[in-house]
Amino acid sequence: MRFPLLATFCVALLGLPSATSAQAAPKKPSLIVLVTIDQFRGDYLERFGPQLTGGIARLVRGGAVFTNAHHDHAITETAPGHATLLAGRFPRSTGIMMNAIGVTDSSAPLVAGGYGTGASPTRFNGTTLVDWLRGANARSRVLSVSMKDRAAILPIGRSRSEVYWYSPDGRFVTSKYYGDSLPTWVSQFNDAGMAQSYGGKQWTLLLPESAYPEPDSVPAESDGTGFTFPHALPADGFDAASMVRTTPFMDDLVVAFALAGVSKLKLGTGPGTDLLALSLSATDVIGHRFGPDSREIHDQVLRVDRAVGTLLDSLFKLRDSTTITIAFTADHGVGTLPELAPASVQPRPQRVSLAKALSAIRAGMPAAHLDSTMIGIDGNLVFIDRNAFKAAKVNADSTLDALAVALRGTPGVARVDRFTKLLADTAGDPVARRWAHQFPPNVPIELIVTLTPFSVFPGNVAAHASGYDYDSHVPLIFYGDGVKPGRFTEFVRTVDLAPTLAAIAGVKPAERLDGVVLTKAVR
Repeated sequence: MRFPLLATFCVALLGLPSATSAQAAPKKPSLIVLVTIDQFRGDYLERFGPQLTGGIARLVRGGAVFTNAHHDHAITETAPGHATLLAGRFPRSTGIMMNAIGVTDSSAPLVAGGYGTGASPTRFNGTTLVDWLRGANARSRVLSVSMKDRAAILPIGRSRSEVYWYSPDGRFVTSKYYGDSLPTWVSQFNDAGMAQSYGGKQWTLLLPESAYPEPDSVPAESDGTGFTFPHALPADGFDAASMVRTTPFMDDLVVAFALAGVSKLKLGTGPGTDLLALSLSATDVIGHRFGPDSREIHDQVLRVDRAVGTLLDSLFKLRDSTTITIAFTADHGVGTLPELAPASVQPRPQRVSLAKALSAIRAGMPAAHLDSTMIGIDGNLVFIDRNAFKAAKVNADSTLDALAVALRGTPGVARVDRFTKLLADTAGDPVARRWAHQFPPNVPIELIVTLTPFSVFPGNVAAHASGYDYDSHVPLIFYGDGVKPGRFTEFVRTVDLAPTLAAIAGVKPAERLDGVVLTKAVR
């Protein structure tokens, strides 16, 4: 360089990057925000896109948008879905393979008299982005919140962090796994009575009625009762605090609580990269009750878009927006109500019960000195006690074959497979591939029942966990610091979210992942 002193002077005066600073470590975000919307189908972005004006619209316009993202496992439920997001691993690896083996834990009771069962992440295996961030800087702070315990707990794995979920009495609580009492800031938020303030409020349409093409009077919704607007909350504040969970107002509560936590915990102020995980659950409750084609879900999507807008606007007032990285996704989708499926869907969707087929097999078991409970069905999974059958000198495989024949004859059943044979054909069979991602090969599952498209088991009005694309397809968007905007149509998986965030944050995963870095999204 001909004028080294002049160069040094200009660097000091004008703040220009020096040769040394140009070679410094890349800037890392001060705050990573994971926004998960429970039961937000991937096609909602296109279907409702023209009416979105809030935070989701902002993410779509300015982010790296993957339009063909999927939960590539079979049981697309809340617990396994949330557990994959910051772990980068499929349910077979995280250990959270179903809601039923999620977070319920009687050894970790709720603190401060919260309503509900104890909960903890003790069934979760391995690490998450939280552990990788803290491996790089032990002072990284973490806050995870949701209406649901499993949606607050599972994204951050086993880490001891600030984790809170909603109690039906209107308070945010935690369990003994995380602490013996509520921090002052949480108690102050609860004491303000925001949940109780919804007493007597009505959920009405956000836009003029002409903006909603869906009919409002659909008796198939909501079990035939309360399926028209407006939807009123009880006048009593305590009752309203419980019922608010069935309305869009629940998301506003969670956003307000999360923002209070960001401020009180000083997330995003360094020295490490902090993490906020936020799961909004109202879409799931409303979707189960009214279905994805209802006027209610249309209005809810518009409202949660605005709730995310409030979150972003407030965050960007609290912290420098250029230092925040946001990831947006969902834990699963949902299927159309069987009664409302288009005529083109054949065979016609059913509400399926497998009880008749199972009863026929169980009827002959007492004669063979076998307890009928030695074979059972949980959802679409068939189990058998092989030791009991062996002791009774009854061929377990012959019994399973007979049950499989009976199940295949049940209306609404598409296929019945031996689990071990499914695992042998994952390359050419997407159903098999997703089951291989769901369970490790040593689980004692004998048969797997796959229903026809849009058929469901008894329970909610609308359901998910079918393994079909309408349940697996979810949004996946990265936005902000370290992100290269664009629109990408290739098939990607939600397990790719964690390694991509790790790459943006400049940290290394602590174990082998199923997901890969989506390099197109990384600047």
